[in-house]
Amino acid sequence: MVILGIDPGTTRIGYGVIIKKNSQLFYQTNGVIETRGTHLEKLISLSSQLSDLITKVKPELVGIETILFSVNKKTAISVAQARGVILHTVAVRGIPITEPSPSEVKLAVTGNGNATKEAVAKMVHHFLNDSSPLLSTIDDAMDALAIAITISNKKPS
Repeated sequence: MVILGIDPGTTRIGYGVIIKKNSQLFYQTNGVIETRGTHLEKLISLSSQLSDLITKVKPELVGIETILFSVNKKTAISVAQARGVILHTVAVRGIPITEPSPSEVKLAVTGNGNATKEAVAKMVHHFLNDSSPLLSTIDDAMDALAIAITISNKKPS
């Protein structure tokens, strides 16, 4: 099963793709989708680039992390809008979606819902058996792999 994890953002959207085969997880790819321009141009670019990624990797399950609300309401609204574009882009293709929270991802990957990014990255490498030297160390991409690992044993909502 091909699983795509997505860490939503406004200008950098992390993605991570793993393959689950016989209850083992294997790294396929990860990286970031970067967008520029006005807010609307960013949303259009996000939809287009995500569509291209979906066509390329053909996920059978997608995990999209829920929003961790911050003090900055303007940023939270922008991320929520990007998340809406992501949900729509995936949903219109009929791909099942699971939506874990940031603490749920940290708990599933490290056993600690308040784990640091470093602890999450270390466990992502552990779960994927360091299966690729190409594994990106960019936080957004690493978080997306953690999301994919988290949902690998979940049923879509």
